[in-house]
Amino acid sequence: MNEERIRRAWAAIGGCTPLKTDCGALCGAACCCPDGDGQGGVCLLPGEAELLRGAGFCEIVHEPRMDAPMILCTGPCDRSMRPFLCRIFPLCPVVGRDGRWTVRMDARARSACPLAAAGLRGLDPDFVRGAARAVRILGEDAAGEAFLRRWSEIEAEFRRPLF
Repeated sequence: MNEERIRRAWAAIGGCTPLKTDCGALCGAACCCPDGDGQGGVCLLPGEAELLRGAGFCEIVHEPRMDAPMILCTGPCDRSMRPFLCRIFPLCPVVGRDGRWTVRMDARARSACPLAAAGLRGLDPDFVRGAARAVRILGEDAAGEAFLRRWSEIEAEFRRPLF
């Protein structure tokens, strides 16, 4: 995926965040911190690692399930340089009923984000619309489409009942 497409997706979200105020104040920026096992991070879009190198992130590793680079989170970063999946959290990409890419609440957000319980209606509508536009932009590219499909498949595993 080229840099211009990633920047277009970033721009579609713009400065919108899940709330009109700092949602990190509600949870101590839980999505920016490693979990109790010292794990935590976010996968990067194809080509996104090159845009973020030198942006002050701690470490980029390989995430085998996504077969993608992943930034290990160590705390809040420069918001203008945060990865795409950080920009849309607590949302995740999904193919909608009309066959177009859109977003829904990420099932994994339930464990870290107090906004998850309220669903999409609890989020700033401009943020939800911007995130949906951004995933459509990424889905227009073959590499972006493949990434979104894999991300959506992995997220769907967290929606399945355990028994």
